Amino acid sequence: MPGDPTYLLLGEGEIRISQEQMAALRARWGLDRPHHEQFFIWARNLLRGDFGDSLIRKGIPVRQMIFEAIPVTAILNVTSLAIALLVAIPAGIIAGVRRNSTFDYGTAVGSTLGVALPNFWLALMLIVLFALYVPRWFGDLPLVGRIPPFGLKSWQGYILPVLVLTTEQMAVLTRVMRASTLEVLTQDYVRTAYAKGLPNVIVLVRHAVRNALLPVVTVIGFRIAFILSGTIVVETVFAIPGIGRLFTDSIFRLDYQVVQSLVVVLAVLVVVVNLLTDLTYAIIDPRIRIN
Repeated sequence: MPGDPTYLLLGEGEIRISQEQMAALRARWGLDRPHHEQFFIWARNLLRGDFGDSLIRKGIPVRQMIFEAIPVTAILNVTSLAIALLVAIPAGIIAGVRRNSTFDYGTAVGSTLGVALPNFWLALMLIVLFALYVPRWFGDLPLVGRIPPFGLKSWQGYILPVLVLTTEQMAVLTRVMRASTLEVLTQDYVRTAYAKGLPNVIVLVRHAVRNALLPVVTVIGFRIAFILSGTIVVETVFAIPGIGRLFTDSIFRLDYQVVQSLVVVLAVLVVVVNLLTDLTYAIIDPRIRIN
């Protein structure tokens, strides 16, 4: 990020800043120390949970800003992912079992549209649709802005953002589940199960679905780890104060403390999600377990 944090604190433009003021502020924030020493001080404070204060919103701890934004983004992503899984996994299995059927072609068309539609365009179209054409059905449904923490307006405010995020995730997971199901159904152990005379439901549930879920788990882990890329657009369009919008606003306003802290938090999230993904592999497929 370009620029000098001291100019953000003292101000630029018509305000004249003396060299003494600049030096005093740099000494107060430790910016006059060597870079390696600044890094170790920052890392020590980070391990203690001290992210510092925002340069723009003076006096407000960065930790408080992040903790206020995390629940909003978490609700958006967890809800959209849960809905996508409830629809995509059964749809992918049925499409894989009934290959080249009408249902298979329908899911293919729907998945292609879901992946092709940009999130920002779909969000704008939903805002126009619910603002102009269907307000009678949903009353005063909140379209943009801050979502109340409790009450009826709280869950109503999540409807459109969750719908946008669910559309893309459901499309991707459906195609992955279908392709994985088709591959598993051609394996020898599935053919052996059919040769034993086992019912289709038993073969699918006990032998096919568990192995077909491995690629889906990989995609889920990848999407959870990189939730920021999807929520930035949605939170910006709907003016939702989540992690994505906080990150972009901090970059544009050169709020170094917030940007650095968010990068660390998201990096830890990626590591944790990858670890949980590997552990999930061992639960689904016993062959992956290490004695």
